[in-house]
This record gives sequence, structure tokens and C-alpha cells, in this order.
Amino acid sequence: MSDVKPGLGSATEKRTLVEEGTHFKGSLQSTCPILVKGKIEGEVGAPGLTVSSTGAVSGKVKVGELRSEGELAGEFDVDKVQLSGSVKDNTIIRAKSLEVKLAVTGAKMQVVFGECELEVGDRPSLEKKEENGKSMPPPPAET
Repeated sequence: MSDVKPGLGSATEKRTLVEEGTHFKGSLQSTCPILVKGKIEGEVGAPGLTVSSTGAVSGKVKVGELRSEGELAGEFDVDKVQLSGSVKDNTIIRAKSLEVKLAVTGAKMQVVFGECELEVGDRPSLEKKEENGKSMPPPPAET
């Protein structure tokens, strides 16, 4: 498997598998990548998480890398995200990088995000920022 992404496992690496037909509810922490073909509800922590087209993850998730072709719902804190599945309403995704792969349905390509929140990139610093080489004070706090 030469096209396996780092952190998401290969055929010879250890990984945690939630098989199709399995519904896990609770807290799942793993030191190896997690592959979800079934359903997870709850808290998830791992270096990588792959959600197959038959998989679904809902809850509070903190992983290094996320690839999803399935269904996501809840709150996700990740470094790198590749989305090609669906994101449910009221979902929050915080990531340093985001890649969205579009599926062609008919003659048009479309991205639809329901009631969700996306935060991409590093968090803005409240310290002094430079503008044209000059130090600027931070913006005043809104009241």
C-alpha cells in the first residue's frame, strides 16, 4: 500500500478497527490510528482517524489527522482534515489544514455545509501583530 498517508496506518501497522455492524458508545483512546467502518459515539483520541463510507463518528474528537468519507457530527479538534463524506448540522471542526474532495452528482459539483462551524489555520494571536514592518497593538476587545 504505497499511497497510505502517514499517521493513518498500513496493512502491517497496528490500528484500532471498529468494524461495520459495530456501534461503540463511550470513550475510545488509542496510541495507533483508528479505522471506523461502523459507528462511534462519544470521546475519541488517536494519532489518526479514518472514517469509511459506511462509518459514522459523533461526539468530541481530538486526533492528529482525520480522513472521512462517512458521516461526522460533534466537535473535532485536528491538525489535518480530508473531507469527502458528510458533516451534520451543529458540527464544529477546528483544523490547521482542510481539504474537501467533491463528488460529482449530475452535471454540477457542490459543497454544502449545514449549521456547522469551521476554523482553519492557527489560532490568531492576541499579541502585537506587525503591519508593514511596524508593531501594532492588539485590537480592542469587543464588549
